[in-house]
Amino acid sequence: MKLSILSAIAAAVMAAATFKPATAEPIKVGSKNFTEQYILAEMYAALLEKAGFQVERKINLGGTMIAQQALTTGAIDLYPEYTGTALSAVVKGTMSTDPDKVYNEVKDFYTKQFNLTWLKPTGINNGYVIVVRQETADADKLKTLSDLAKVSGTLVFGGGAEFPDRADGLPGLKRVYSAEFKEFKQFAKLGLRYDALAQKDIDVVNGAATDWQIGAKGLVALDDDKGLFPPYYLAPVVRQQALDANPKMKDVLESLGSHLDNATMRVLNAKVENDHEEPKDVAEAFLKEKGLLP
Repeated sequence: MKLSILSAIAAAVMAAATFKPATAEPIKVGSKNFTEQYILAEMYAALLEKAGFQVERKINLGGTMIAQQALTTGAIDLYPEYTGTALSAVVKGTMSTDPDKVYNEVKDFYTKQFNLTWLKPTGINNGYVIVVRQETADADKLKTLSDLAKVSGTLVFGGGAEFPDRADGLPGLKRVYSAEFKEFKQFAKLGLRYDALAQKDIDVVNGAATDWQIGAKGLVALDDDKGLFPPYYLAPVVRQQALDANPKMKDVLESLGSHLDNATMRVLNAKVENDHEEPKDVAEAFLKEKGLLP
């Protein structure tokens, strides 16, 4: 009888072990050095912890190449990255406006060159956008960049130092849309750009699709109807060695993607940058709201 009891206990222990992560080593979750990355990294870390993994957070590492090096050297096991950024900064490929083409080129390159795996993209496409005030959009009936081009000669554009020279900046707007603006004003920081727009010092700005100011200030991001700007879809990039050791990671990380889009990310970014909440608190509250955390 004792032997039967011991055998049953041993079987139960072995069965329970199959539901635990395959390694006791912590999963090292990294991020780049801006708000959106902090929030997303905290989300991935929290989901992994819920699934039973030990997690070590390495948030705010630095720019793209610092995060990339940390991943390839094993200093981290994953971090969130954007397809367009990877294509331009790491792959150094030719930009395309086809999201699938960009994703597949990046995914294949990372697999062959680094043994890194791009998981399924989320709904976030944090590419470039051209933004106007709601009143400007209403007055000039602006919905697309084609609409904007028709009245561009009456409007003042505000942008960063590089925008007048970028292929997808003012030259691109002129080439693709025949848009030429009344004046260009340069702003060193993104926040100053949005402030100037709100104060009506300028009429148009370039920004990123998940900038919190777009939603919080009731601004309008115009549709890039002719495909000037490349896609910047966000996905977790993971060391294949970590995935091999912990196959459950893939489903855990990809469970977040369908809950994220640009509008959602604007709101979350605003909670940190405008309301001064902690990224970890914002991440966990969102996951609980979506039923992904208890």
